[in-house]
Amino acid sequence: MNSHLLKESLWNQFGAGIDMFANTVKAWPESNWHPDSKPYYLTYHTALFLDYYLTVPPTTYKPQLPYRMVPWEEIPPAGIDDLLPERLYTKDELLGFIESARSKCKNLIGSLDDKLAGAVWIETPDDIAGAVTLNYTVLEILLYNLRHLQHHTGQLNLLLGEQTGFATDWVAGVEQLSA
Repeated sequence: MNSHLLKESLWNQFGAGIDMFANTVKAWPESNWHPDSKPYYLTYHTALFLDYYLTVPPTTYKPQLPYRMVPWEEIPPAGIDDLLPERLYTKDELLGFIESARSKCKNLIGSLDDKLAGAVWIETPDDIAGAVTLNYTVLEILLYNLRHLQHHTGQLNLLLGEQTGFATDWVAGVEQLSA
């Protein structure tokens, strides 16, 4: 297969997924933006993992918006995992984090060649990666990341529709990778 076509297609779908995520976050009313809200934790979790899964190798990961690990019994009711934001990040801070991850994604996909795409993304679990991602190639972690992004974007959009009566639109594609 033509590697240019593969990279352009992968970026078009990934970029559109990130834009859908950002549009959904932008649509949330400020009144729903607090540390007891499921949308807040879903947004942080999704942005954190979007960025983390784009880090090659992941052992060098330094989050733009830091987290703290807590024991499972300390996860708040609205929380979705044991990685909690260090503080309440504003919607603008999270949107900046998402935009930074978007740029990181575009650069990673643009730099893909056979060697990088086939390289093992992570061989040994760290504090974030679970056993499920062990021995994924960089190409496979990109696809895994895209599925994770879309899963949580769908959840956020469903909650948005239920709570506000409004849901965001589908994004069909983005600018070309080489643009």
